[in-house]
Amino acid sequence: MPVEFLGIAATADGTETAARTTAAFDRDYTLRLARAHEDNGWDRVLFAYGSGAPDPAPAAAFLASRLDTLQILLAHRPNVSYPTFAAKTFATLDRISEGRLTVHFITGGNDHEQQREGDFLTKDERYERTREYIGIVKKAWTSREPFDHEGAHYRFNDFVADVFPVQQPRPGVSFGGSSAAAYAVGGAEADVYGLWGEPLARTAEQIERVKEAARAAGRDDAPRIQVAFRPIIAPTEELAWEKAHRTVAAIRARREGGELIRGGRKAGAASPEIVAPENAGSQRLLEIAEAGERYDRALWTPTAAATGGAGNSNALVGTPETVAQALLDYYDLGVDILSARGYHLVDDAIDFGRYVIPIVREEVAKRDAVKAAAEAARTEQAERDRHQLIAAQA
Repeated sequence: MPVEFLGIAATADGTETAARTTAAFDRDYTLRLARAHEDNGWDRVLFAYGSGAPDPAPAAAFLASRLDTLQILLAHRPNVSYPTFAAKTFATLDRISEGRLTVHFITGGNDHEQQREGDFLTKDERYERTREYIGIVKKAWTSREPFDHEGAHYRFNDFVADVFPVQQPRPGVSFGGSSAAAYAVGGAEADVYGLWGEPLARTAEQIERVKEAARAAGRDDAPRIQVAFRPIIAPTEELAWEKAHRTVAAIRARREGGELIRGGRKAGAASPEIVAPENAGSQRLLEIAEAGERYDRALWTPTAAATGGAGNSNALVGTPETVAQALLDYYDLGVDILSARGYHLVDDAIDFGRYVIPIVREEVAKRDAVKAAAEAARTEQAERDRHQLIAAQA
């Protein structure tokens, strides 16, 4: 199956290593970064969600109306709107983008961050709500007849939309998480399941957990798997590792200067300790970092340790060839959507697109050709065996 690449659709230029120099939503920067992806071989970009950040839905509509092929992964938290309203928003955006939308539903892994927007449910209650929410959105996308709903979190009567997605039967649903509750919801509802980059063995374990959850939900398929990394590439291995150490030094300097937000509150210069994360994914990243700095071909954990396991934060370090081969190791595990985001967003999107993506695509095409040839040979042999059996019985 062809591999896909997911980048980031940031609306400003700040990262963990450098303070923002633009407005929180800068039209020119947003478009320039997106074009860097579209022009350099990426398939889609993620519009992330934060309680105080620009609303990702109109930002995504802005890009969709100006770009031709780049697909959109829109992050959405169920606590911020009613599901029928959200379904209409998504359907309208799918219309604007001419069928290029996937929605990534975020349950929320930090109580303080959720409470900033009035969400005081427990983590288990949030997962319960998310599953109900996704089910309503799916039905609103596909039902041409009015329907009622009465559940644990939502109740309404006689709803029917007047706007439907371009994609049929509906846009894709993306989900992520590393807890038992996350596996259960995503295994049941998701078309794509997103993981943060971990060592190969641990990633394989998580993929199996997702498949088990899909089977438990009665599915005869499983979500496609997406894994996210922070690539740090350079023309030589030595230069790549020098760049990696500079990157971690910059992250630590910003944290110690009180510029990074972690664990739902700001770390001050006098107390730069990282607050222990509440979500299972970040806890896993810190556990991996504590156990070692380097794993497999190119996975490097100090970037995750420096941020307190914040989000997608494990790096892949090396030349474009090394990083491409590392990504292929994950593809061979069953990962077919590779998410990558650098620390200098525009330049890194261009470099990764020019020097890493072509290698991965070429190698995946070779693998797929070998698989197709093997399958054709098996089919041909089975047909010969069938004819021999018929002849023997004649």
